[in-house]
Order: sequence, then C-alpha cells, then structure tokens
Amino acid sequence: MNQLIDVKNIALEPDQLVNNDKIATPMYTSSALFEQEQEKIFHKTWVWVAHASEIPDKGSFKLSKVGREPVIVARDRKGNIHVMVNRCRHRAATVCEIHKGKTSSFQCPYHGWGYGLDGTLRALPHPEQYGDDFDKSLHGLLKLRTESYQGMIFATFNDDIEPLEDFLGAAKKWIDLFMKQGGGYPVKTLGEHQFSVPMNWKVQLENTTDAYHFPIVHKSFLQSLDEEAEKTFSFLDGEGFVEDLGNGHSVMVMIPELVDLEEDLERKIPERFEELAQALRNEGYPEDQVRRIVRAVGGSGFNLNLFPNVACSMAFFRVLTPVAVDKTDIRHIALGMEGGPDIANRVRLRLHEHFQGPMGFGSPDDAEVWERIQRGGEGGAELPILVNRGIEKEVPGEAGPRGHVSDETGMRAAYAMWKRMMQE
Repeated sequence: MNQLIDVKNIALEPDQLVNNDKIATPMYTSSALFEQEQEKIFHKTWVWVAHASEIPDKGSFKLSKVGREPVIVARDRKGNIHVMVNRCRHRAATVCEIHKGKTSSFQCPYHGWGYGLDGTLRALPHPEQYGDDFDKSLHGLLKLRTESYQGMIFATFNDDIEPLEDFLGAAKKWIDLFMKQGGGYPVKTLGEHQFSVPMNWKVQLENTTDAYHFPIVHKSFLQSLDEEAEKTFSFLDGEGFVEDLGNGHSVMVMIPELVDLEEDLERKIPERFEELAQALRNEGYPEDQVRRIVRAVGGSGFNLNLFPNVACSMAFFRVLTPVAVDKTDIRHIALGMEGGPDIANRVRLRLHEHFQGPMGFGSPDDAEVWERIQRGGEGGAELPILVNRGIEKEVPGEAGPRGHVSDETGMRAAYAMWKRMMQE
C-alpha cells in the first residue's frame, strides 16, 4: 500500500510522483520527500562507502557517509573491514576528524572514551562512576552490516537486507569487466576531486546514465581531442546501448569495442597512446603486456550506475552524497594500477584531470547544467520531468529492457527502484 508523502503540503503517493515515462517536479524540490528518502532508501539499502585500496593495511581507516550519516571505514588487526557510525556513545561527539590514515584506536576528544578498530569500547576514564552494572560491550560504536565485491565496500543499516551479491545481481558482470582496467594489476585509487553542487541527488543519479547530453554539454571536451579520439567519443551514432540491470542499476555502453579491455589486443594502438606504449617498451615490458596496460589506461567503454550512490564511470568512481534537498556532494575518484608502471598511472591521472579534474572540461560543464536543472525546477512545479526517451523502442536485453545509448532506460530503472523502496 502506498504511503502518502507531504510534498509542499500536498499529500502525494509514490505512484503520483513516479510514472514509467515521467516524474513529478517535487522529486527535486521537496524537503519533506528528501527526509523520507534518507530513511526509506539510504538507511535501507546497500550504500557504497569505500574501495579496499583506500584502507590497504591493518589499522587503515577513512571517513565516509551513508546518506547523511558520518561513518568510519576501518581495517582491524585481523584484516577485517568494519563500518561504524562516527559518534561517541557517550555524548555524541565524532571520534575521528582525519579524513584518512592509520591508527590503533579512536578516542573521543570530549571525555576520552576509547574505541578499537572494530568499534568496541575499550576504555573510559573513571568507569566506577557509571555503576557496577555498566557493560562496556553494549556501548561500542554503532556498527553497520558490511560486505564487499571486487574491492568495492558497501554498508547498510538494514540487517534484514539480501546479501550484497544478490543486490548487485546482473551488475556483477559489469563490475568484473570494469576492474579489467587494472591491466593485469589490482585496481587502486589514485586521488580524487571533491565538490558540492546545489542540486538534488537524483539529478546526479540520472546524469551518469545520460548519453544524450554528451555532444552538447561536452562539446568543448570533444574539440580538445585529436581527430581519432574525437571520433571514438562521438558515439551517439554507434552501436552502443543502455540496459536496465535490475534493482535500480543500469549500464550505458558508449564504446562497445572497449567493453572487454582484454579482447582483441592486436587492434591498432590509438595515436594518443603511442608515446606511452613506446615508453613501456623502453622499460622492458613485453609487447602483449604493453598492449594490455595501454588499453587499460584508456578506460572502459561504459558507465555502470549502481543504485543509489556510486557509478563505475569509464575510468573513475563517481560517488554522490545527499546533503540537502538542493545540495549534493560529489567525489570523482581516479583509478590506477597497484604495482603497475608509474608512467601508466601518471597518464591515467592526466586523463582524469583532462575531463574530471577541477580545471578539466567535464566536471565544470556538468556542474553548471546540474545547477540549472535545480533552479529550473523551482518554477512550474506542476510540469512533469520527462524520462520517456526511447520507451517505445526498448527491446529485451540480457538482464532487462535495453534501449539506444541515448535513451532514458537507465533513469527509468533507477526511478522504478526508488518507487519500490518508497512504497515498502
């Protein structure tokens, strides 16, 4: 049974907010709806919090978010990973404010309560003042259920949720393919670009599965490329597709010949990577490994959207954090090869900076459009937002409906999951 949602003092059901071919404008603008999303979606499903390479050693930790809730992702002395709410159980102060590092424990700066890497309460000053029945084992940091797949770490407040691998479902195949950009080495994070945009989080959720905007918004990026690369990224007339993978996930294949980076390695090396290939040869790498590394440096030919907060986007992770109805934090995390050639990782970073960096061509152009969507949504609240492109031409794919690469199949997949969760 649908639950009524107060949207600007008008009670609406999820069915009225999301139809198959359109969504209601208050989906972007209603503060009441945003609050319910935090409880019904971000508290109830698997949320991406980190990559294993960010906490490589025993004692490594990093700060993250599950929805708006601050969490610590830590690896204990046995190598196990824990995700814990960053809040002292005494008077609520955060027990860590360092973004990333190594430690043996966490301590509240207010009254000195100390916690282990697994969140257990280890010590507190003057415990006798709490009485003989005070049980430290009941006052550890609040822990979340935590599971990982291919180094991608997810956490949830929902102890009754299905296993992570079941939630990922058909998306696992695409995660496996995405991780081939390690070029034979494990994938690792290299660095990241963080910024905030005055937009609703669902605007970002849509963007990573939206190829329709690419030749318009990213015209300056296309003009910055050599002729061969520009042709590669002019994919709207190609044989790409977008497919619903279930549970709100979707894949948008833009460059089909780069879906499997280890396939057909004998193809001509693109001109823009010839210098890298020769440098690798000069360092003594055999030709088959040179080709595998060079192919990996260029990134995968698809975007994988994982509901609700992370995308494996060609050559980087894009992570969204909902802050307010009209504010979203974004992290663009560059990826490289753990133990791979330094020169290859440097090229990866330069490519990341070219499009996703703060002075690049992609992020600034995208962010401007995202902000304009939010501003436009404040007018004409009665008008719907259309997500109907290609709906009549969809065909069955391997996992779900499949459309042309520029179709809005992925958005419809995400909003179907949104409606399902908001109704539960």
